[in-house]
Amino acid sequence: MRIEVRTTAFNPWSELNAYESNDANHSIGACSAFVGSMRDFNEDTSVSAMTLDYYPGMTENQLKKIANTHSNQYQLEDVLIIHRVGEIKPGESIVLVACWSSHRKQTFDACRSLMEDLKHKAPFWKQEKTDQGLRWVEKNTAG
Repeated sequence: MRIEVRTTAFNPWSELNAYESNDANHSIGACSAFVGSMRDFNEDTSVSAMTLDYYPGMTENQLKKIANTHSNQYQLEDVLIIHRVGEIKPGESIVLVACWSSHRKQTFDACRSLMEDLKHKAPFWKQEKTDQGLRWVEKNTAG
């Protein structure tokens, strides 16, 4: 399992490929991955950048708890979470979540559920830069 919060841009497909290449365990049957990227709009307003803030230590611990819960619930062999913080531009990757298991159903279900928990339970704070200025975004239930 690898959980990482980073301030630099990343290519999710390169990260996934490198992670799989470094672990012979990933020949177990199925992997599902989700990549979230920054969009250039929110709530019908153009967004030119956003800053994701977090609480170092606490955020990584919460991500580990979420990953462990889903790993046990869905009988996963491995989990990878990379989450970006700091200033992010439209089109840049924000999050990569990948799950490995013996069967695809477990990975599909786990990846979706893990991402939902991450979005709603992990301590991240989002501030958007719009034409009208800066605004904080409250957590929501929309996917």
